[in-house]
Amino acid sequence: MTFWLLYLATGAFAGVLAGLLGVGGGIVIVPLLTFVFTAQHLPADYIQHLALGTSLASIMFTSVSSLRAHHGRRAVNWPVVKLISGGILTGTFFGSWVAAQLSTNFLRIFFVIFLYYVASQMLLNIRPQPSRQIPGKGGMFGVGNVIGGVSSLVGIGGGSLSVPFLIWCNVPMHHAVGTSAAIGFPIAVAGAAGYILNGLTVPSLPAGSFGFVYLPALVGIAAASVCTAPLGARLAHSLPVGRLKKAFAVLLLVMGTKLLTSLF
Repeated sequence: MTFWLLYLATGAFAGVLAGLLGVGGGIVIVPLLTFVFTAQHLPADYIQHLALGTSLASIMFTSVSSLRAHHGRRAVNWPVVKLISGGILTGTFFGSWVAAQLSTNFLRIFFVIFLYYVASQMLLNIRPQPSRQIPGKGGMFGVGNVIGGVSSLVGIGGGSLSVPFLIWCNVPMHHAVGTSAAIGFPIAVAGAAGYILNGLTVPSLPAGSFGFVYLPALVGIAAASVCTAPLGARLAHSLPVGRLKKAFAVLLLVMGTKLLTSLF
């Protein structure tokens, strides 16, 4: 029961932050699941794999509500989504296969580096300057593979990568965020499928696992985050989001450092 409550709390926290700050829930779900799975004494060799796979599976549910909200505001550039989705699907699926071959410690270090990158962007308010146009089919396929591959290795919906790329390509900010939300769905589907398939042959996973997706955690996180994301969106209109983003960046640095020190 304690761990079910922790799964619900993780999902609720991720949902509020996603709605309030516009960050993907995976950036919070992965480290929190790592801590919870460690406390549960799940197999140490696969804790990071389970956290990443479960995070991507949960994003399948949360991205739909976010996508619908942005589509209702005409903030999704569907031609861009169509152009990039092929690369997203292949890059994410291949990335999940690569992740399955890597050790938990390597994946954790890679995730920590990514956390520091995202936190630095928030603290310093770093944004690319709009200086080019959307690439053609080949270019978008290549970009999709990169975004999908990195996203699968860190268990996120890709917003930390796709939003800066779209802004760089002269897509207005609100359209970049909305389009990124749409891109998050194929990332989640391909990533979850990859982690499931690559984990099915692993014999030492705990009961309740479907490949590298831990179903009890998935149910708790998905149920809570879908309910709390609209609350976060409403709070965004009444709270100082700029200052909260800096506070959240500090939290990311603390969580990243905690993950890093757990390796020693």
